[in-house]
Amino acid sequence: VQTHYLGILNFFNNRATNAAAESFNAKVKSFRNALRGVRDVEFFLFRLAKLYA
Repeated sequence: VQTHYLGILNFFNNRATNAAAESFNAKVKSFRNALRGVRDVEFFLFRLAKLYA
């Protein structure tokens, strides 16, 4: 509980969680796995921005 104290208080103060950020992180991880082996980082970021922005 002490480790997550500030997050717990944030929920009760703002009724907000980090679920949206976690969901986005899962989408990025899935996308990264789908494009495994792509060497062009700029292309990867371009596709990521077009799909999830």
